[in-house]
Amino acid sequence: MLRLSRRLTRITVAAPLAALLVLAGCASTADGDGYYTVRRGDTLYSIGRDFDQSPSNLSAWNKLRNPNDLEVGQRILVRPPAGVVARTGAGQASRPAAAAPARRATPAKPAAKPAGKSQDDDDAPSAADAKLDWMWPTAGKSAPSGDSYKKGIDISGSEGQSVVAAAGGRVTYAGHGIRGYGNMVIIKHTPTLLSVYAHNNTITVKEGQSIARGQQIATMGNSDTNRVKLYFEIRRNGKPVNVMAVLPPR
Repeated sequence: MLRLSRRLTRITVAAPLAALLVLAGCASTADGDGYYTVRRGDTLYSIGRDFDQSPSNLSAWNKLRNPNDLEVGQRILVRPPAGVVARTGAGQASRPAAAAPARRATPAKPAAKPAGKSQDDDDAPSAADAKLDWMWPTAGKSAPSGDSYKKGIDISGSEGQSVVAAAGGRVTYAGHGIRGYGNMVIIKHTPTLLSVYAHNNTITVKEGQSIARGQQIATMGNSDTNRVKLYFEIRRNGKPVNVMAVLPPR
């Protein structure tokens, strides 16, 4: 998937969007000292996912007071400092290198899935996300995106039609550098939640700008697509959620 974790990697149209959501220029690499230079759209979650480290590891190693406020050009240590070994995988805590071997324990049985939950429920919004006051970003008939690599919805309309923020937040991307999405806006609503608005005609906001729910952010268009529409997507931790389960009925 196109990693929105690098604030959308500039790659081919065939690659899906992924965290991001979270957009950037090329694959993430560290220098010889184990440092990664933050690009536009990076988050601590996306950097940790790219280097198989947990956000808590990265925050501790870099003494970050507020891990949500990374700056473009900032150097982030993504390898364990001397004397520390990090367990691989997001969410794993670091431990001292010289820690005594742990007593072998009997493997725990896998936790049972809650009754009635299907595999598709992983795409549903979390309880915290659902508490946001969502609204439709524009008027028009909606349908699952016709592009197989996109996981959101297309909303049809007319050129110049107003596109608004579906919930309050901060603009983390406003531009046209991602092939297949045209003029696009990404809004960060919570540390883990983003919304995507693509194929706009014009963009009326700037990166870093705070946006209120219902505030205009763009006008509808057909940039990088064959018809006038808005492509809308919601992502949690870089993974698309079910848009129709979040937006109010209409």
